[in-house]
Amino acid sequence: QVQLVESGGASVQAGESLRLSCAYSGYTSSRLCMGWFRQAPGKAREGVASILSDGITMHVDSVKGRFTISKVNANHTLFLQMDSLKPEDTALYYCAAGAEQLIGWVRICSLLDDDYNYWGQGTQVTVSS
Repeated sequence: QVQLVESGGASVQAGESLRLSCAYSGYTSSRLCMGWFRQAPGKAREGVASILSDGITMHVDSVKGRFTISKVNANHTLFLQMDSLKPEDTALYYCAAGAEQLIGWVRICSLLDDDYNYWGQGTQVTVSS
C-alpha cells in the first residue's frame, strides 16, 4: 500500500523560506512520478512541481526561480524547497505519486492532478505580509 506523509508546513513571513518533506513508501514501479500540489481556500488544486524517476523536474511558472523540487531515492523522501515566499503561496500543500506518462517517446511527469493516483494528507503553509 502506497503511503505519503508530508511535513514541514508552517506560518512564516513574506520573503522567508521553508522546506517541505514527503516520506513515501509502498510504490514498487521504477517509473515513478512524484509531485507537489497546493490548494488555497476557495481555489482549485494546482500543480506546483514534479520530478521524474531520473530526476528531471518541472515547475509551474509562478514558482520558477523560488521553489525547487528534489528527492533522495535511498531515503524515499521528496522535498520542496520554497524561498522568497509570498502571501499568494499560502495553501495546503500535497505530495502525490503516480506513473510517468509517455508523449510519443518522451517521458514526463505532468502537473495535472488526474495523472496522480496517490496523495498525502497535506501540510499547511501560511505566508503573511
